[in-house]
Amino acid sequence: MGIFALQSMVGGFLDEDLKHYNKIFDDWCVQFESIEDAQLILDTLEKNEQIKIVEITPLSYPKYFFPKLQGIIHATREYDGKIICIVEPQMGMSFRIAICDLKTKKVRVLSSRYKSALSVEGAFANLSFDL
Repeated sequence: MGIFALQSMVGGFLDEDLKHYNKIFDDWCVQFESIEDAQLILDTLEKNEQIKIVEITPLSYPKYFFPKLQGIIHATREYDGKIICIVEPQMGMSFRIAICDLKTKKVRVLSSRYKSALSVEGAFANLSFDL
């Protein structure tokens, strides 16, 4: 399910023009189906020692696979065919847990709100909520 992209060591994903970098991985970034294809392009770029090949998966970049997922993602975990995320809907707001279904692509944000990262991490680590 993963795809591959080229990422600058200072951040940003290589844009389709092969010159600029996007801060967020999206459809305008160069994407490859295999690591070998990514390596072929990487070998042709200047300063390629400052660029690395990364795999884009629902676990590593959930916002790309689940466009309805909004906010700052602090942690992800895969469990029972679902990607579970700690989400801060907007900076300074209470943390929430979002459950993203890999099959249906639906996102459900749980109603519980957590004031601190520690409290949400406890629920997250123990899966103390209904999937």
